[in-house]
Amino acid sequence: MADITLTRGHTAVLIADFYAEMMNTLPHAIERGVVDKAAAVQAAARNAGAMVCYCATVFRPGYPEIGRRNKTFSQRKDSGQEAIPNPLDVIHPAVEPLPGEVVVGKHRVNALYGTGLDVALRANNVLDLVILGYATSGVVLSTVRYGADLDFNLYVVEDCCSDTDAEVHDFLTQRIFPRQADVVSSDDVVRALGEW
Repeated sequence: MADITLTRGHTAVLIADFYAEMMNTLPHAIERGVVDKAAAVQAAARNAGAMVCYCATVFRPGYPEIGRRNKTFSQRKDSGQEAIPNPLDVIHPAVEPLPGEVVVGKHRVNALYGTGLDVALRANNVLDLVILGYATSGVVLSTVRYGADLDFNLYVVEDCCSDTDAEVHDFLTQRIFPRQADVVSSDDVVRALGEW
């Protein structure tokens, strides 16, 4: 249990790359009850009036956003897999965005790079950014590192994050993230939001 304080009127919760396909099949997510815990954080944020944001990696037909030098995504472009341009088509229904909540499609791993998310956070004077999602070694790691350079107070909700490699998840949350973020539980966040 961590005793955290989130700044009323200046906090956003980012539900990052919370894909229905992964969260419904990934053992690391299923065993830990990640979906239910994330839904509880989302509900607490909405009840408290905190900003709730979402991101998902999406591409236009033909994948024009992916160049040959991009090692992460070039295989997807070559896979023959149909591109999905709308982030709402891949976000898990248990954390479905409401009208008016910020939803960004991204073309890279980092949720803040090349999207409107950073603009929306800054326009709403967000200081505290609570991050959860899939994958711990992907969007969570990249967004934490970039968000720290943007001087956000960062909170990673450990039990609302998941990865295909549980050992990598544990290493990141225990050894790497604490250098730039507070690693907290869903109960910590729900409690902090309930104090508003």
